[in-house]
Amino acid sequence: MSLSTWHTLTAGQLIPTAALPILPIAALQADLLAAVADGERVSALFGWRLTPDCVRVVAVLAADAAGRLRVAAADVGSEMPSLTPACPQVHLFEREIAEQTGVVPVGHPWCKPVRFAPMDYPGTAAPADRATPPIGVMDFFRMDGDEVHEVAVGPVHAGVIEPGHFRFQCHGETVYHLEISLGYQHRGIEKRLVGGPHPRSFHQIQAAAGDTSIGHGLSYCQACEALAGSRVSARAQAIRGIALELERLANHTGDLGALAGDVGFLPTQNYCGAIRGDFLNMTALLCGSRLGRDLLRPGGVAFDLEPTRVDDLRRRLDKADREVTNAVELMFATASVPARFEDTGRVDRALAEAIGLVGPAARASGLPRDVRQDHPSGIYQVQHPPVSVWNSGDVFARATVRWLEIQRSLRFIREVLAGLPPEREDRPAGALAPESLVVTLNEGWRGEICHVAITDSQGHFARYKVVDPSFHNWFGLALALRSQAISDFPLCNKSFNLSYCGFDL
Repeated sequence: MSLSTWHTLTAGQLIPTAALPILPIAALQADLLAAVADGERVSALFGWRLTPDCVRVVAVLAADAAGRLRVAAADVGSEMPSLTPACPQVHLFEREIAEQTGVVPVGHPWCKPVRFAPMDYPGTAAPADRATPPIGVMDFFRMDGDEVHEVAVGPVHAGVIEPGHFRFQCHGETVYHLEISLGYQHRGIEKRLVGGPHPRSFHQIQAAAGDTSIGHGLSYCQACEALAGSRVSARAQAIRGIALELERLANHTGDLGALAGDVGFLPTQNYCGAIRGDFLNMTALLCGSRLGRDLLRPGGVAFDLEPTRVDDLRRRLDKADREVTNAVELMFATASVPARFEDTGRVDRALAEAIGLVGPAARASGLPRDVRQDHPSGIYQVQHPPVSVWNSGDVFARATVRWLEIQRSLRFIREVLAGLPPEREDRPAGALAPESLVVTLNEGWRGEICHVAITDSQGHFARYKVVDPSFHNWFGLALALRSQAISDFPLCNKSFNLSYCGFDL
C-alpha cells in the first residue's frame, strides 16, 4: 500500500463515500507515518461505529505545500495499534477515538478519556458497559522526589472564564510537567449535528467556540454548500472574508492587551480592551451582532453592505488602526515588556512540527502554516494577507505574530472594500447529496478550523467532525511550561489563548 491509494482532494471538494479508500489499519497507519515524515500533517482523525463490531476510522492529511488533502479510512474491531509513540500529533485524536467508540489504541502511552461526559452518539456509541469517569476524577502523572510538589489550578477560576484544570509537577519554582485536563462542559455539539441539518444546526455550530462564530459558521456553510452543489456570489464571499478578518482583529487586539496586563503594563491593556470593542462593533455594523451571529448562512450571507455602511466601516477602521498602532507600539517600545516576553514559554520549530501546532502558535515557531494561503477558499482564492511568521517560538514571537496579523488584516479589509463586487444573488443551499463526504478548512484567528461532513443515504449527517485549532494546540501550552517558573503560566497561557469550549465539543 502507498499514499497513491488515498483519495486526493481539495478543501470544499465533494466526494462520494464509495470513493473513500478503505485500507487495512496497518496500511493506513504506515501511510500516515510516511506522509507526516514527508511534511504532511494530520488535520483530523476520528471514528464512528458502523455496526456493533465495526468502527470506521477516518484520517485526513493536509499537504500544505501542494495545497491538497488526502483522505482514507480503515475498519477496526475492538482495538488498533497506537501511532502516538511514533507520531505525537495524533495522541489526542486516538484518546478521543477510544472515548467515543471504545476502540483501544494498544500501546498508547497515556490513553485516558479526553472529556467527562458519555459519548452516546448515534453511529458512534461506545459499548454500553464501558465506564465513564465521574466529572473531575482523572488519573494524573505524578513526580516523586525530595522537594517535588504538585500545584493544582482550577477547574473553577476567578472571573468569568470557562472550566479547565491544570496540574503542575514542580521542583521549587520550576515546572517539570504540566498536565491539562479539560472536558468539564462537554456539550455534545457533534452528537446534536448527527441526523441534520436541523433548523438549529447552524446556531449550534456558531456556538462551538463562541469567540469564533464566523470561523466555525463559515466552515459549516461551506460544507453544506459543497454537499448541496450551491454557488456563493463573489460579493457574499467578500463580506464573509471581511467578517472573518474582523473576528481576527478583535481577538488579536484583546490578546495583546491581555498580555500587556499580565506583565503589569496597564496603558496598552486598557487601550486594547477598548479597541477590541471597536472591532466587535464593526462586526455588529455588518449584521447587528458583535460576535457575527447569523451573518452567514448556507448559500451566502444574510446581510449586505450598502455604500453608507461601507463608508462608515472605512472610517471606523482608520480610527481603530491609529489607536491600536499607538497602543501596541508603545508596549513593544517599553523595554521591560519585551524583556519579559523574550525566552518565556519557548516552543521551537521541531517540537511545534512534531506535535502539529497550527495558527499563530505554529507561525511563531517558524512554521508558515496558514489555510488562507495553503488551502484557500472564497475570497482568499483571489487575494489573501501575507503569512506572518516569527522564529523564536516564545511569548514575544506569539505577540509579534498577532501584531503583524492585525496590520495585514486591516490592509486586507480595506482592499476588499475597495474592490467589493457588485450586487449579489445568493440562494439558500438546497438538500444535501446522499452518501458523500466533504472536508472544509478555514484559518480562524486561533488557527486551522477543520470540519468533516459525511452524509447517509437520505442526505442527512451520518457523522460531523469538528476540529477546533485548540485541539491541536493545548499540548503546545503544556510543553511551553517545561523548565519555566510556575509564575510564567498566566503569561504563557494568554500567549496561546486557547478555547475550552472549542475543545469540549
